[in-house]
Amino acid sequence: MRCLMSVRPNAIACLVGALATVGVAAGCTSPATDDASTNSSLTVPSSGVPQTSTVPGPPAGAVNLSDQAKQQLCTDLEIPLSDWRVQGPTLGRPGLLILVNQWALGAGGPGLNLQIANDRSIVDTITTETCPDIRRQAIEALNLPDLASGLIGR
Repeated sequence: MRCLMSVRPNAIACLVGALATVGVAAGCTSPATDDASTNSSLTVPSSGVPQTSTVPGPPAGAVNLSDQAKQQLCTDLEIPLSDWRVQGPTLGRPGLLILVNQWALGAGGPGLNLQIANDRSIVDTITTETCPDIRRQAIEALNLPDLASGLIGR
């Protein structure tokens, strides 16, 4: 019950938004596009035989954010750490999902939420570079192998 009282009023709306984003992301992908590291295009030359060309995409976990936005994620993660230690993973993990969703909306809008839904390692990449100690504490409090494991997406 304490968790519900500490959640911001718009957290439920953000959680619904995150779930909708994941639903849209799931509907926009196909088994042929599971490799996030490449972008393929199909061309049909005059011979009539289709050919594909592959252009390297950004590496997994890569995202273009300001240092201030990355630091904000760390600050946001640090605030609920003591609650997560007390509440445990059952209540803390949904809190992580809400927190990351709210941060992503503020830092990069729906596009960043979609990126995270498609590549959850983005959160680990940012926190490993910006605040490894806070990341470690969150992983321990939530009993996770990494932060990506506590998020929805692939």
